[in-house]
Amino acid sequence: MIPRRNLVRAVKKAIGQPRYAMKAFGQRARSFLNYHFKDGFSSYPETISLFLTYRCNLQCSMCGQWGIAGSSRELPLETLKSELTVDELKSIIDEVKFYGPNITLFGGEPLLYKEWAALVRHIKEAGLRCNIITNGMLLEKNAEEIVSLGVNEIIFSLDGPREIHDKIRGSAGIFDKAYKGLKAINTWKGKKGCLAPLINISSTIFETNYLHLDKIVDVAEDILASSTTFHHLIFLNQQTYAHHNEMFTHLFNTTCLDWRGFVRETLPNINVEQLIKIISNVKKRVSRTLIHFYPNLTEAEIRQYYTDFNFKPSSYKHRCISPWMVAYIFPDGSVRPCQSLNYVAGNVKENSFKSIWNNQKYLRFRSVTKKNKLYPVCYRCTELYRF
Repeated sequence: MIPRRNLVRAVKKAIGQPRYAMKAFGQRARSFLNYHFKDGFSSYPETISLFLTYRCNLQCSMCGQWGIAGSSRELPLETLKSELTVDELKSIIDEVKFYGPNITLFGGEPLLYKEWAALVRHIKEAGLRCNIITNGMLLEKNAEEIVSLGVNEIIFSLDGPREIHDKIRGSAGIFDKAYKGLKAINTWKGKKGCLAPLINISSTIFETNYLHLDKIVDVAEDILASSTTFHHLIFLNQQTYAHHNEMFTHLFNTTCLDWRGFVRETLPNINVEQLIKIISNVKKRVSRTLIHFYPNLTEAEIRQYYTDFNFKPSSYKHRCISPWMVAYIFPDGSVRPCQSLNYVAGNVKENSFKSIWNNQKYLRFRSVTKKNKLYPVCYRCTELYRF
């Protein structure tokens, strides 16, 4: 339910948000029991991630959607324009509010969705927790509204200090724009006497920034971030991608095109011993922001992770429970048990979310996934290490 290597991280988060932690624990416990004792059935998910739009106002180097080889670059224009109406999204919220899931707004860039504020207002009026994952470009002009609406958490993607962040994000001035937006959030929190939204930093370790992790913490402290989570880079080679699709096509008649954005010809140009030393120093740092590395790999695992395409962890279990815990609803209305596997269990334009969650396609996916434990791409997926 909580991997041993994640316990310290979980405890620290629980201390800061005890009510949320207790509720999440209860929901995870039920899903965990369903995983072990029921054949594909699951109680309702702890989190529903709403992908409001495919559109994004940046093209970041390492992004699997809009990066150098991002999968969204090849989507048909009709798909890129697809978005659920705010009334359709509100209907989903009305349907699930009885059991109190966490709602995460994602994209693309979710603040590009024209009626994001109306949706957030509806989520909060339903008594649900609401998180927004953002690149920060639109925060400054929306700061007052975000605070007033009661957004619980902003998860901001930070790649480094100014020059590094701008290089990875593809243009000068991006860091400053996001920085001003986060400062504006804090200003309005002060004016309104609010503790929310919490600002949490998410940073992907990349060739361009791995020597500057300490400076990322500096920025996090400056903007009063509650936590800073460093994510290990997601990547795989063509051989793994092809092997996965061969297996997945055989099992589900589906090709996982979204993983194409993470395919590389060569291993990352990272000095692993230097990275391990940097990670060790950052972990020892006394900071106002909680510092996490995710997944929380051992030194031996980090060495293998960045030097071998065929990485397999030794300190985490080789099974994934995420399809029992989280649901993903995409801009076209499709409901997926996994963010990047392209398997569609149903569509909220045709059926209710509740009827989809344990329909025959969902039950079969969970049952087959439990039997197979993992698919070839799963060792590089962050969801594997979450539960």
